[in-house]
Amino acid sequence: MPAPAAIGHRIVHGGAKLRQHCLIGEPVMQQLESAAAFAPVHTPSALSVTRFAQQHFPGLPQVACFDTTFHAAMPDVARVLPIPRDLQSLGIQRYGFHGLSCESIVHRLGTSLPERLIIAHLGNGASVTAVKGGKSVDTSMGLTPSGGVMMGSRSGDLDPGVLIYLMRERKFDAVMLEDLIDHRSGLAGVSGIGSDMRLLHEAASSNPDARLAIDMFCYSVRKQIAAMMAVLGGADLVVFTGGIGENDGEVRASICAGLSWAGVRLDNAADQSTPAPVSKAGGARATVLASQEDEQIARHTGAIAFQGSRV
Repeated sequence: MPAPAAIGHRIVHGGAKLRQHCLIGEPVMQQLESAAAFAPVHTPSALSVTRFAQQHFPGLPQVACFDTTFHAAMPDVARVLPIPRDLQSLGIQRYGFHGLSCESIVHRLGTSLPERLIIAHLGNGASVTAVKGGKSVDTSMGLTPSGGVMMGSRSGDLDPGVLIYLMRERKFDAVMLEDLIDHRSGLAGVSGIGSDMRLLHEAASSNPDARLAIDMFCYSVRKQIAAMMAVLGGADLVVFTGGIGENDGEVRASICAGLSWAGVRLDNAADQSTPAPVSKAGGARATVLASQEDEQIARHTGAIAFQGSRV
């Protein structure tokens, strides 16, 4: 294959100082390394790939595309966490993630973009985002990609008292808490058999823990969609995307069944993971759209690499 003209990298978290997609130079790499603590599951491997690409394609423009950029202009009421100002000044705030996925959904909707949109990105990582007029106004994830709804192996939001209890009574340290929250919780933790929703569906008829894990996931997402409806004052469209959102009709149906009061009702005959609406007439429509994060990275990389200057 021919050599690339530029290389784009998905970076989950750039910290407080890197909120816009940008060309990668050494100062940017240093800033990303200093912000790695915000996303320790994702950032170190992304930086390793970036260094590899810089070594093997020296001189080519390299662009950092951040999952936090789409949420950078969220209003203070959603962005600011209820903590003292001296801690806020350290960059501790709601950042939001899956931004490239959300951008791709907004791009795909084009002129059909509604005023009040809710995007449920459901995969091993999961989040729900409220989009008003094409802009993110609130999202379920917070400082890190560990918060929000229940996920494959991540807990999502927990009572902080749970962590305090584990530290005080069970002598958990930061490493143990991180392992618990990111690797041993969520669908995997509740089911006891794994985080793959396909495996859980197969086991659900005979394994009550697998059934509970699925029900809890749907319940968590349903509550968050309803919360985003409150943020937006209703919803015109709910988009399901991500590995589970695009491919698991049973999960989509369960989530929407509990939102019938808001007019979200799936039409099973049309539920085929296509851009076409899959809800009955009236109320908020529900649709399935494939996330196109790679295409979104390519768009940003092309625009930045050949129009900007190295940072």
